[in-house]
Amino acid sequence: MRKLRSTYVHRGDAIRRRNRAKRLLAWVGVVGAALFVIANRRPSTPIAEAAAETAGSSTSFRFGLMWENRRLRQEIENTAGEAALLRAQMDRASKVMEYSATYAIPANLAATIFDIALKEGLDPDLAFRLVQLESGFNARAVSRVGAIGLAQLMPATARQFDRSVTRDKLYEPATNLTIGFRYLRRLIGTYNGDVRLALLAYNLGEVAVDAARRAGKNPLAGYERILLKGYQGTGVSN
Repeated sequence: MRKLRSTYVHRGDAIRRRNRAKRLLAWVGVVGAALFVIANRRPSTPIAEAAAETAGSSTSFRFGLMWENRRLRQEIENTAGEAALLRAQMDRASKVMEYSATYAIPANLAATIFDIALKEGLDPDLAFRLVQLESGFNARAVSRVGAIGLAQLMPATARQFDRSVTRDKLYEPATNLTIGFRYLRRLIGTYNGDVRLALLAYNLGEVAVDAARRAGKNPLAGYERILLKGYQGTGVSN
């Protein structure tokens, strides 16, 4: 058989082999590129997870910061409330001590008068003046007409405010002062804020004061002038 090495047919086979080799190299290149892309994509999942974890941590941090801010604001509000309460307690203690020294009475009695006056809407300054003039701060005082205790209440008048109250009960400072101050506070309202007339009605009785006024007489005696000397208040607490 004749050698075809240098023939046209042999040259055609060589060309075809080279083309096949080129295609094979091209295919290998494509596969290699695909493998390179895949290899580079593999770390993306951990990175995404790390990014998600970082975002979650940031959200948790912001939530924790908001909670801490709310807690701190609440603590500040609580502290401010406690400070206001402490100031009020110190102010009360200061005023009680002042009244105790002014009228030379025990601090516990001064505190009782002060607290009940405020509770009944009566100016404490007027309350102390009333008790001083009516009974001299003597819880066992009894007048010649039968008025009893610190605020010198007649039993019939006291029973207008508490039907169950007895004479013995009126010797108790808290009971006596509560009814007496409530009565005076009502009289101030009855006489449209006229503290002088209210005090006269408290001392002489509403009937006597109203009768004198209807008769065109001036019911003012010396009682209210003694009690109100130097007094600048309205008779009621704010």
